[in-house]
Amino acid sequence: MKQTVFFLDRLLDRSLLLLCLLCFMAGLYGLYDSYRIYVRTADDSLLYFKPGYETEDKPEKKIQGNLAAWLTLDEAGIDCPVMQGENNTEYLSRDPYGEYSLAGSIFLDARNASDFTDKYSLIYGHHMEGGLMFGPLDKYLDEAWFSSHSEGTLTVGKQVYPLRIYAVVETDAAAEEIFAPTELKPKKTFRYVKKKALYYNAGLEPDFEKGERMLGLSTCRDPDTAERTVVFCAY
Repeated sequence: MKQTVFFLDRLLDRSLLLLCLLCFMAGLYGLYDSYRIYVRTADDSLLYFKPGYETEDKPEKKIQGNLAAWLTLDEAGIDCPVMQGENNTEYLSRDPYGEYSLAGSIFLDARNASDFTDKYSLIYGHHMEGGLMFGPLDKYLDEAWFSSHSEGTLTVGKQVYPLRIYAVVETDAAAEEIFAPTELKPKKTFRYVKKKALYYNAGLEPDFEKGERMLGLSTCRDPDTAERTVVFCAY
């Protein structure tokens, strides 16, 4: 009887040790996988394709698909290509080189005109820590930052549009006033933003009578929620 209890006790100890080792290995793999994601996302080789950017470091790969524009918010640390797919899932897990990536790409809503001639265009990007992808949009949730950082550029072909950041909104993915960029009248979105904005600078808002347009930059607050942060620009 004692031998049986001793055997079972040793078996339990070894089973627990094996389980701990498996958990440890799984944790290591998770860290390694996260490291690979951040390294790939932080790769600045894409800057070779930025209009007007001079570098001799030509990457081995080429951008695949529709490069619609280049978005730059220097003060926030955003400087990236804007892709556009046939639908809004194509670039959720695909980088501009056409390769699988959990970080995906920054991309224009598939319903919008690729030349940004719509009165309201919407760009999406994953929320990532470390100043990557659209993670830096969180900075605009700070009133002092929002008030003192209001400039950017959108380059579409040879046309460079100065951006004026005039509002930031916290909302959810079901808000059609924001997430149906071509289905609703732009002024309805404009009024919604003005009413719901966390911070708003009326002096920088778009003047539709002068032909100006709106641009929304959207990112999720957390991976498992429908909450969104959307920064609005005029151009």
